[in-house]
Amino acid sequence: MAPSLISTPIDEAVLRGHLDLERTARGALPHRLPAEARRRIPDARLASAEAQPSGVRLVLRTAATVIELETLPTKRAYAGLPPLPDGVYDLVVDGRLVSRTTVPGGNVDTVIDMVTQEAELTEGPSGSARFADLPAGEKDVEIWLPHNEITELIALRTDAPVSPQPPRDRLWLHHGSSISHGSNATHPTGTWPAIAAAAAGVDLINLGFGGSALLDPFVARAIRDTPADLISLKLGINVVNADVMRLRAFTPAVHGFLDTIRDGHPRTPLLVISPILCPIQEHTPGPVMPVPRPAACASRPPGIPPRSARESSR
Repeated sequence: MAPSLISTPIDEAVLRGHLDLERTARGALPHRLPAEARRRIPDARLASAEAQPSGVRLVLRTAATVIELETLPTKRAYAGLPPLPDGVYDLVVDGRLVSRTTVPGGNVDTVIDMVTQEAELTEGPSGSARFADLPAGEKDVEIWLPHNEITELIALRTDAPVSPQPPRDRLWLHHGSSISHGSNATHPTGTWPAIAAAAAGVDLINLGFGGSALLDPFVARAIRDTPADLISLKLGINVVNADVMRLRAFTPAVHGFLDTIRDGHPRTPLLVISPILCPIQEHTPGPVMPVPRPAACASRPPGIPPRSARESSR
């Protein structure tokens, strides 16, 4: 660490877009579901998705020209497939994206079986996302964490003191699937909820969970208990992908999900939308199952195979 840099604690005051901050042996791990909800998570897919900090960012006021954020990433890998790109850290200054960087190394969680989500964890070192040559003078700074990479926060170092930014006047909470999580986005401010929030000038809590928008009651309770000025829900695609219910169960499950949210938000504007398009399942039913041909899957996002289970069995 350069002697000219000073350390600032990473706490609730400088962090946005999360619902819980777990203290770890080395630092803090932001979560997008509270501890009570996490105790009810039934599978590794959702456990991984909610810990990937899509929409989570550090929000600062500072005159610093150098900022270092030390983190311990946990990267996702898939056995037999090429490595995924490192997660991206976006630096936004006074509302404008000015820099991007990555943190190499870290832990690697390798999925061995995409059906059962069985995985093996290989531990690795921490690293730093470093931003230098920033403009002089007081400015509003946001560091958006990788939307697709679990990120343990260890230290924040700057060459000038930092203070928290006040929250914006309005807060938008959105829940959805990988489309909302940002599965095809290349950087965290490039997910559609981040783009929409910036355009509207609102704070964002993104509860988009890849493969896991399944009307879980504990998610509804988390939304119920979170203050928000606007709530939106994108429902349906993962229910089809996973083949988890039929129409008879789906309809009351949606109503129950909405009723739970309304218990805590009786007058908050609430928008419910469905996915517009899912080419791999427009004409075939779920569940989506991996096709054991790496060459066929290499050009597609891991975990999003080219055919449904019915097609794969032919």
